Amino acid sequence: MAGSTKQTQAPTYDVTLLFSVLFLVGIGIVMVYSASSALALKKFGSDYYFLKRQALFSLFGIVALVICSHVPFKAYRVLSYPILLLALALLAAVQISALGLSAGGSLRWLRLGPFSFQPSEFARLAMVIYLAYSMSKKQEMIKEFYVGFMPHVIVLAMFTILIFMQPDFGSVVILGAVTWMMMFVGGVRLLHLLSALLLVLPVAYYFMISAEYRIRRITSFLDPWQYPTDEGYQIVHSLMAFGTGGIWGTGIGKGYQKLFYLPEPHTDFIFSVIGEELGLWGVMFILGIYVLILWRGIHIARHSDDTFGTYLATGIIATITLQVCVNMGVTLGLLPTKGLSLPFLSYGGTSLLINMASIGILMNIGAKKAGRQNAG
Repeated sequence: MAGSTKQTQAPTYDVTLLFSVLFLVGIGIVMVYSASSALALKKFGSDYYFLKRQALFSLFGIVALVICSHVPFKAYRVLSYPILLLALALLAAVQISALGLSAGGSLRWLRLGPFSFQPSEFARLAMVIYLAYSMSKKQEMIKEFYVGFMPHVIVLAMFTILIFMQPDFGSVVILGAVTWMMMFVGGVRLLHLLSALLLVLPVAYYFMISAEYRIRRITSFLDPWQYPTDEGYQIVHSLMAFGTGGIWGTGIGKGYQKLFYLPEPHTDFIFSVIGEELGLWGVMFILGIYVLILWRGIHIARHSDDTFGTYLATGIIATITLQVCVNMGVTLGLLPTKGLSLPFLSYGGTSLLINMASIGILMNIGAKKAGRQNAG
């Protein structure tokens, strides 16, 4: 008598993606310490202040990655609307509750005990999950204006208004770009997308010139060397950092611009510190790791056998890639200054936690279940 038994092994995850992200997180801890030690010593009396916190954030991020990699991604279909409402509530709480925390002239954080949380980071992931669910559900009517286009734009408008009130124009741009890309991939009619883009451009232009500080940023972006002591200060010192680094860099810990010349060297401008201390080879190596993450993300999105998974993976990898492009563009003087962190490298708990959780979701989408057939 012959019989057969089917034995299913545990899901296999994308090891290349996992170790690429963990490598960046490790480099980030080292570079955060290098970039912030002098600042931390002066401000907090300990050069390890930011290092300890970033190490703790990284630990939380790894836990989030592991948890999300084991949660079936299809569960987010059911959770899409609760997550969306939670994101909107958190953004509103920044403006109307006593927990709202202001820093640097912006009201972007919620204070939670000794830590602060930036809801706009969570809002990007919430928007991606919502769009993935909504478009996968509406596939047969996705090209209809009032089905595939208008509802998504209305939700985007609600997020945009709340984030713009902070104000955080950079996050608005990222959120809008990700939404546009996901709707394009989802099959929304191109005529609707291009028409919306043409309508948004004049509005975006008005908002850019409606605030004096944004006009100064654009002016200094066009020629930062004419404003080396005010609006062009950040870009000038960022470019000087890259120039000083040359091909091989000055060595980790031996950078000069981080010593109270380059503002926010451990957050928005950590890529400049990397350029100075690790040089061109270090910059190209870091860029190569990001390209590897992008490649794996695209691979997962293309090979998912679930439409919701395809859209979710597309949104996650697009969000991370756009943040990388904008941050690097700003530090290299290719884009006007915006307060966006560099994923997995910059100091900051919210960004690291959300990006690590997103990678966990991406890994779950790409997980393959292996099985083998035993005959007896």
